[in-house]
Amino acid sequence: MRITFHHPVAFWFGCLIVAAGVCLHLPMYVMAAPMHFHLAGMPMDAEMLLGMVLIPAGVLLAAWGLMPRLAQVRMTTRGGGRLHWRVADDVPLNVEHWKLVAVLALALTIDVMKPASIAFVMPGMAREYAIGMSKAGYLALSALIGTAVGSVVWGRLADVFGRRAAILLSALLFMGTAICGTMPSFEWNLVMCFMMGAAAGGMLPIAFTLMAETVPARHRGWLLVALGGVGTSAGYLAASGAAALLEPGFSWRALWLLNLPTGALIVVLNRYIPESPRFLASAGLEDQARGVLARFAGSSSALVKDAGPTDAPIMEIHQPRAGLREMLRGRHARITLALMACGLAWGLVNFGFVLWLPANLHKLGLNSGAAGVLMAKSALLAIPGIAVVVWLYQRWSSFRTLVLFVALTVLALLAFALIELFGLRAQSLTIAATVLLLIAISGVIATMIPYAAEIYPVHLRGTGSGLIAAGSKAGGILGAVLGVAGLFDSFLWSALVIAVPMAIAGTMLWRGGVETSGHELESIQQRLQSQ
Repeated sequence: MRITFHHPVAFWFGCLIVAAGVCLHLPMYVMAAPMHFHLAGMPMDAEMLLGMVLIPAGVLLAAWGLMPRLAQVRMTTRGGGRLHWRVADDVPLNVEHWKLVAVLALALTIDVMKPASIAFVMPGMAREYAIGMSKAGYLALSALIGTAVGSVVWGRLADVFGRRAAILLSALLFMGTAICGTMPSFEWNLVMCFMMGAAAGGMLPIAFTLMAETVPARHRGWLLVALGGVGTSAGYLAASGAAALLEPGFSWRALWLLNLPTGALIVVLNRYIPESPRFLASAGLEDQARGVLARFAGSSSALVKDAGPTDAPIMEIHQPRAGLREMLRGRHARITLALMACGLAWGLVNFGFVLWLPANLHKLGLNSGAAGVLMAKSALLAIPGIAVVVWLYQRWSSFRTLVLFVALTVLALLAFALIELFGLRAQSLTIAATVLLLIAISGVIATMIPYAAEIYPVHLRGTGSGLIAAGSKAGGILGAVLGVAGLFDSFLWSALVIAVPMAIAGTMLWRGGVETSGHELESIQQRLQSQ
């Protein structure tokens, strides 16, 4: 089935307007080449001002081109009578599946690359705007807040307007926020970085949602976890590679200008990003759902109307709809609270404890260079751990794998507490604790978002995945605040304080989790209901 837009002319014309708006900022950037692209303090010319008007106008027009008709929106938000569908979820992987995996892996690489570039942008930005690194840190905070907000907003958009529309809307904002690279003031960079963060935070959980609803059940688990691992690693590699290649000759601003071609690449590859057949069925678009299934399953009979509600697997389509409140009460409340606690605790570790880890290693007697080498060695040794995570999630258990890596995170934190408590200075012990911590937190984030993408019903899957992703970012924001307050100046107290919520999250997951590995998405809902 050919993939189209509801209003294709509006979408493509909006994309062109966004690109034109960004291009109107480039002449001033090029003219600043003799000054090594120093634009701080310069007034915006008429072309830049026109571009800043065109970009939001183009985004709105293209977004309208992505939006479904009102009848479909009413169906996805209000629902109607119950219809039952049988979904053939045992088809083998084919070329179409691998195309989707490749495009979503590329999209996640670009998605991770955006916030990862902040670390490479901040030093040059601080020099050009003549601000300290502490003030430049507001850029990271702005992006982090944006990712938290974007995860929630995009999750809801994906459940109302569609997974594909939400992904492409993120790509549009990537294109528009390329003008970060030409902003003459730091304050404008904060605004643009917030928008970029919102787009990045929104794309990640929705990509997992689309993947979960499209690939066969027996391959879903390992593909989701591998997708997260590959996308994250490739994103950081792309950010560091772009910085090494472009920043010396074109300044830090070139890293933001890359948003235009990378965002446009996702838009160009849109033909390989289908809408979820489950979402289409829930919106009452039976013919379109059959068309997508014919493409991925080889036969439109993969979606068969079933008059009886007892035959599994069953997808209850037109059921009454609800939003965030449904996730916090009833059958999904316990698992939602457990995953939120896990995300919050992970954010505290990743954006708090790990961020201050090099400084605390220095207090143990390692100089800055040695601490950096130790972190690099530990990160390298942690890479094979992703393969272990994939194997455990697929072959052993989904939620037990998540609980296992939560427990390993607690163990690593307690090891650091003991290192400081007893004054242990053995480098081998410090490396072992660091490797364990990096493997553990990588395992938590690699399984938490995929698990969230599997555990919710179709009309709440984007919202649920987005909410859990937002929880991890909220933990990062809290970690930044606690870091400024001085909590992470000590291994002992910071490790113990963070280990407590992480242990609580693990206990909640152990008691409230259900198995998803190898099970159809609809049967998972039946298991939750029977708890």
